[in-house]
This record gives sequence, C-alpha cells and structure tokens, in this order.
Amino acid sequence: MYDVAVIGAGPGGYVAAIRCAQLGLRTICIDDREKDGKAALGGTCLNVGCIPSKALLESSEHFEKAKLDFALHGISTGEMSIDLAVMQKRKQQIVDAHTSGIAFLFRKNGVESMLGRARIASAGESCSIEVSGKRIETAHVIIATGSSPRTIEGIPFGEKIVDSTGALAFRAIPEKLGIVGAGVIGLELGSIWRRLGSDVTLFDALPDFLPLADQSISKEALRIFRKQSGWRIRLGTRLISAEEHEDGVAVKFEENGKAVEEKFERLIVAVGRTPNSQDIAHPSLNLDIDERGFIAVDERCKTSLKNVYAIGDVAGGAMLAHKASEEGVMVAESIAGSKPVHDASLVPNVIYTDPEIAWVGKTESQLRKEGIEYRIGQFPFSANGRARVIGSAQGFVKMLAEADTDRLLGVHIIGPQASELISEAVLSLAFSASSEDIGCTIHAHPTLSEALREAALAVTARALHI
Repeated sequence: MYDVAVIGAGPGGYVAAIRCAQLGLRTICIDDREKDGKAALGGTCLNVGCIPSKALLESSEHFEKAKLDFALHGISTGEMSIDLAVMQKRKQQIVDAHTSGIAFLFRKNGVESMLGRARIASAGESCSIEVSGKRIETAHVIIATGSSPRTIEGIPFGEKIVDSTGALAFRAIPEKLGIVGAGVIGLELGSIWRRLGSDVTLFDALPDFLPLADQSISKEALRIFRKQSGWRIRLGTRLISAEEHEDGVAVKFEENGKAVEEKFERLIVAVGRTPNSQDIAHPSLNLDIDERGFIAVDERCKTSLKNVYAIGDVAGGAMLAHKASEEGVMVAESIAGSKPVHDASLVPNVIYTDPEIAWVGKTESQLRKEGIEYRIGQFPFSANGRARVIGSAQGFVKMLAEADTDRLLGVHIIGPQASELISEAVLSLAFSASSEDIGCTIHAHPTLSEALREAALAVTARALHI
C-alpha cells in the first residue's frame, strides 16, 4: 500500500514524487515512456521538449554568432561548416544526463519507479490503479500525465510533416521549412533551423502576433524578427491542406481571401498541445473532464474524485514545466498536511528566441479591461552598457505599476537574457514590491539587470540614462 501514486514522470510528476518522499510518504511514480526497459523519466520536457530544444537553440546561436558577430570582435573564423550529427549527439547527451539525474534523485529519496500505462480503477478513502495488468493500492493519486502535440484534422504526421518532437530530430538541415503556428513552439523551432541556414516561413491563422504578450512587446518582437534573415512570418493565414510528396510537402493556405500554394522540404505543425487525459480513469468513476480534455481541478488541484489530484498541462492553465513543478510541490505538501500557497498569476512566461522574451503579471490590455489606473516605466537595452558590450542591445524592459500605490502589476522584457532577468520581477511581484523598491535597490554595474532598475525609475520619470 502506497501513500501516494504519481501517474506521469514529467516536471510535474517527478517533482511531486520527490517532494512526497521527502515528506515521509511512501511514493511510486508510474510512466509509460520507455527506455532500456525502464520508465524514461522527465516526460516531454526533458526527453523531447524544453531541454533538447534549448540545447539545439544554444548550438544554433553559437553558429550564427560565429558567422555574423565574431568579425566585430576581431575574430576570424574562415569557412564555416555544420556537423548536425555532432549537434544532435550533444543534445542527446544533455537529455540523458538529466533523465539519469532524476533516476538518481528517485533512488536518493526512496521514490519507486514503474514502467506502464496507468488507469485509476477506484477512488475514495483508498484508491487503486491498474498498471499494465497489475493493480496498485494507494491512499492518494496525483495525475501528471502532461500533454501531446495538437494535430490538425486531415493532416497526418509522416516523414516530412512532423510535430515538435520530429522537428528536434532532423538529420539534415531543410533548405525550405514551413511551420504552422507562430506561437512559442513555432518560434523556437524556427529559430533553430533559421540560424542553421533554413529559409523559414511561419503561418498563423491569428491576425495578431503573440497575442498573450503585452502588445508593445509583441509589436517589437515582430519588427525585429522580420528584419532577421531567413524569416517570413505570415499572419492571418488559414491552412487548407498539406500533402507529402517525394520531393517535399505541398501546402495550400488561404491568405487575404485567396488560395495560395507553396512547397516546402519539411513542414512542422506547432499549433499547441492537447492534454493527455484519455482513459486516465475508469468511466464508471465519472472523473470531471471538460470538452477540451482538461481535468477539472480546484485551487488546490483536487479533482472531482476524492484523494485524486491533477497537476500540470492536464489540469489546464499555463502549459509550462515550472508551473507543473510548483503545483506538484503544493499537492505533495497538501497531502502531508500543510497549507502551501501557489499563486498562478506569478508564473513567468519565456520565449527563447533572439532576442528573448519574458513576462510576468498583467499586460496593459488586461489592466485597461479591469479598469486599473497604472503608470509605465520603460528602458531600452540600447542604453545599457552590458547589452552593448555583448552586442545584443535590441529590445527593452517595461514595468507597469498601480498609479495610486506604485505596486508593481506586470513586468515585460524583450532583450538579452530576458529568461534570467524575469526572476527579479517574479520575486518583486511575489512580495508586492513597488517600482520604487526596485529603483532604490543597487544593481551591479555593468549588468543587464540595471535595465530593470532604470525601467523602475522611469515609472516616476526618474530614469538616469535616457
């Protein structure tokens, strides 16, 4: 009899399992992703998502900088070439190191791991789970089954039409690459192959670019991306069909009311993700799942079944690894008898393009809709010494603060290392800091973080370097 059974070993599930074990709960973690006869820990994020994509993004960024920027530093590289096999090998080594690291943490903390497809057979004071013909008894269940790439009806994946997983495993650099979906996944995958030499076209049915980001960030990002070589971003285009042929993929789409056809060597479908909730519980249990496939949960991630929780992508909300992990910790501590706090409004969003994009809190449009009076502070990286030194001075930091109290409401960044800089903003919002609090905090010079301080000072028209 276990205290907790976690279904899914992704960033929500494995973190929940470790925290449960740390709290003295006998814990088992079940996953159906297999490697060498065992569960391949880490889920989509570590195996075919966050980690491998960032590995290739890093490699492709080095190549592009060597090609375009090194000469500015007086460094001559001569004729350059790419060994994609070596690049892919490095990516896999990083993935393997991380997944084996989770296996080590499981052993260290006493978490049992099991390979198999799990389904909840009963729930209540005690729960039972069927796992590939076996039955496990447990007091609590945490569903952390994540999500899968969303498909488009009538466009099956194949050798040349691939999802995000297939896009990370190319053995050759496509000369001409099409991507359906100009969201986070499409932009990051497009960045990899554009830097390595592909001519990339992004199609998106929406007329607005990055609609979830603050409008000024989205506008600046689109302006910068359209100036970069190798990109074509076509908004307001509706995909009609895509067919694989021996020499590529024929794509038909509607643009400005007209049908257009174009051919690509490869086509990536990156139109979002769908929750893995199918057959997670026996039908007789009537687990509450909405029409989109998300498991209904309350603010503590409790499902409609007693002692059954759901976290991460499958539970809705932001489909982000760090959000899933935090929910996993909250649920583990709740099961152990604590009352932890998880504020979903403080989950940061990051896009690993060049420049990077990150934000937390409210956008201007949200504040206007809610009728909240606010002030804006903005500071460009072109006026930041460190940004100029590293040759990445595009973009800006934007802060939104409540007009009456000066309390920070949102921070939005497009620029170098935005993924790292956003943590200061998350911490500030978590402690209800004001723009003055950041403005009065000494930031080392020269650093990129000085841009946050200057943006904070700009809220009250006190910026020093613009």
